Amino acid sequence: MNHSDPPKTPPQKPGEDSLHPATLAVRAGEFRTAEGEHSEALMLTSSFVFANCAEGEQRMAQNAPGNVYSRYTNPTVRAFEQRLARLEGAEDAVATASGMAAILTACMALLQAGDHLVAAREIFGSTTVLLSKFIARFGVEVSFVPLTDQAAWVAAMRKNTRLLFLETPSNPLSRVADIAFLADLADRHHAKLVVDNCFCTPIFQRPLALRAHLSLHSATKYIDGQGRVLGGAVAGAAEDIAELRAFVRSCGPAMSPFNAWVLLKGLETLRLRMQAHAAGALALAHWLEAQKIVEQVYYSGLPSHPDHALAARQQSGFSGVLAFRVRGGRAAAWKIIDATRLMSLTPNLGDAKTTIVHPATTTHGRLTAAQRTAAGIDEGLIRISVGLEAVEDLQADLQQAFARQ
Repeated sequence: MNHSDPPKTPPQKPGEDSLHPATLAVRAGEFRTAEGEHSEALMLTSSFVFANCAEGEQRMAQNAPGNVYSRYTNPTVRAFEQRLARLEGAEDAVATASGMAAILTACMALLQAGDHLVAAREIFGSTTVLLSKFIARFGVEVSFVPLTDQAAWVAAMRKNTRLLFLETPSNPLSRVADIAFLADLADRHHAKLVVDNCFCTPIFQRPLALRAHLSLHSATKYIDGQGRVLGGAVAGAAEDIAELRAFVRSCGPAMSPFNAWVLLKGLETLRLRMQAHAAGALALAHWLEAQKIVEQVYYSGLPSHPDHALAARQQSGFSGVLAFRVRGGRAAAWKIIDATRLMSLTPNLGDAKTTIVHPATTTHGRLTAAQRTAAGIDEGLIRISVGLEAVEDLQADLQQAFARQ
């Protein structure tokens, strides 16, 4: 073995397999230095010192304990990976510099020229660009299908299909795919199913328990929860993660120790925050349904949502993101968004601060008009990521914005 091999994962603590996710979010992956600090240490270093030449040779040439270089391993990054893996019910996880870096890593590690990838049509705009413009350059065929159309997924499969990729719930319409069905489809074709679990996090959804092969995150969103740092991660079987980790180490999209430390702290409060986000989003969604200017509300926690039953079955809770369409198209949507006083106009989501955005001209603005139409992104659509403010204040903010129409 050489220096690119992953470090051995420390054994779980006695009884850790039976611990509640709320406990794992606080305790899994704990480590302490000789100083005995209670909060995990921030190992802010690019490299690690060898005691002597013999130890240096051993660490570089064998899978020996210890660290070499923070692009390979870092104790703080490793703690974040282990904690997230436990929450996802995975054997291992690898951290990356961003959510997009996580998607790139999964594709580059698991695909090669001549392979075929099937992706949901309803995915983040940057992900569509990554797959159709850049991944396709390396000789990988890419097909896009409607997220919830099972027949379309089946029809898209080929002998060379090696990867299925989707977001569920989707951004921004909260459409929900049947993960177990797609996992069975992938298995029958010897392919891997990758699920972007950003909206639900492992608190509300565990794709691996539904037999998905990899669960992927933009940790920038809910895992951080306060809009401070970028990060990504992929969790899954140790064999698959080893392939991804080899790409990260060789090609460099590694997570920084500082960002890992921030995200490690974010995991400790993830359960409480997700419950608050979801409660606020559901209350706001019900309120929006009663507003005359609103034509339709998209939130899978609502009984009116087309995928509500499936979401309730495969998730233990709902996200904090909702969307709604207003009469009047872009002009009306822009006027409402610009008139809000409390919400932050920014494309990020999963923040303690409520954010509002016009998807057609921001998050999905790089798509063609035809791609946006196919994904259900019209000019009158507004997306809100409900934060931790009082819902009554958010309602009042929207009410005064609506009144300006």
